[in-house]
Amino acid sequence: MTNGLTDASRALLQPLSRSLRNHPKRITAALAALLLTAGGGAFAVASLGPDAADLPQQRIAQPVQSLASDATLAQLTDRPAFTLYRSEQLRSSDTAESLLQRLGVADPAAAAWLRRDPNVHQNLLGRTGRSVTAETTDDHRLTRLTARWAPDDSGNFKRLVIERSGDGFASRVESAPLTASSRLSGGVIRSSLFAATDESNIPDPVAVQLAEIFSGDIDFRRSLRKGDRFSVVYETLEADGEPLRTGRVLSAEFVNNGKKHEAMWFEEPGSKGAYYTLAGESLRRAFLSAPVAFTRISSTFSMRFHPILQKWKAHLGTDFAAPTGTAVRTVGDGVVEFAGVQNGYGNVIFVKHRSEHETVYAHLSRIDVKKGESVTQGETIGAVGQTGWATGPHLHFEFRVNGKQQDPMGIARSSEAAAPISAASRPAFDRVAALMRTQLNSAELIQQASAE
Repeated sequence: MTNGLTDASRALLQPLSRSLRNHPKRITAALAALLLTAGGGAFAVASLGPDAADLPQQRIAQPVQSLASDATLAQLTDRPAFTLYRSEQLRSSDTAESLLQRLGVADPAAAAWLRRDPNVHQNLLGRTGRSVTAETTDDHRLTRLTARWAPDDSGNFKRLVIERSGDGFASRVESAPLTASSRLSGGVIRSSLFAATDESNIPDPVAVQLAEIFSGDIDFRRSLRKGDRFSVVYETLEADGEPLRTGRVLSAEFVNNGKKHEAMWFEEPGSKGAYYTLAGESLRRAFLSAPVAFTRISSTFSMRFHPILQKWKAHLGTDFAAPTGTAVRTVGDGVVEFAGVQNGYGNVIFVKHRSEHETVYAHLSRIDVKKGESVTQGETIGAVGQTGWATGPHLHFEFRVNGKQQDPMGIARSSEAAAPISAASRPAFDRVAALMRTQLNSAELIQQASAE
């Protein structure tokens, strides 16, 4: 009996198997139709339930207390008071009303008091760039206003404090020491140094210091390459925990065209501080590369079309475009050979250096030295102007060797470096250098992380 059923099952399955192999699409379609039919049946059964509209309904009424009632308003307003804080940078055009408005203060009495207070007129209104912080109640009435600024390089800052006192206000001016801390940052050159530092939120004074530090090795006006990168550790000077201004660059690394340049600040006992490589070599050279702080060059040492003579003429110097009044510094130690007015140079200074080197500073608006006076590298000797044959405010600078004009950039780079770290200071220097190397590596990692 069992054998008979097995043979019959085999006989039935064999043709089904052949049909599945020969007509797979037909079999799939049949199964799909079967499933859809079954689903429709299930839907039909489900639809046989009662309609929700026919179900019994019940209305429930519940009294709700009005939000306008005194009890409800008391509950809504029964909460603890809080203080609001906001900070702004003072603008030269600020009035008492405009400053308070930007600080989120709605207090006509406070504005009227600020207009009358002598401390406010002397230290607040009409100033620019000073940090101002306001503390207010939760309904925006002023309780305390504080302004902070550093008037000089003494290491202290001033603090103007205005506080609510009874029905009015009181003001006082205090002095306190600045606190120094360090910050790490870095960037990648895509177009210019300032564009890269702006992208990394590095203040302009730090960018200028970077250019000054490496000016003996890198021409920041002509030699930067896309993809150059830098890391920097610099001081911030803080007042009450808020950054007030930047300080000195403590260490820096700059990779220009694949070559790495390093620098750190170190002050040997009994001498002025200076920048060195992390191996201890001095970055100070006999001549600076520029007589003004880092700025753009309007005309280089080359042939040019003279704007006044209206002809092509060899331009035996470098023109530094800068606003009138910009400080001009001597590029090296020397003695003032001439200080006065001379033909197309206008107000001009000639400084004699050793080894038959001479520098010329022309078109000055102001002369701060006299003939025969000794000057040291970096000392201010005058200011940028537009005297003589000048079509706009700029400094015309020349470097002469044995009476012949030379490219000042080339002279600066080829000049000898100052002495390296002394043997006596080497142990202390190496300890600081190890710390600076660690910080620069951290700054590079931060820059890479922010780029990703």
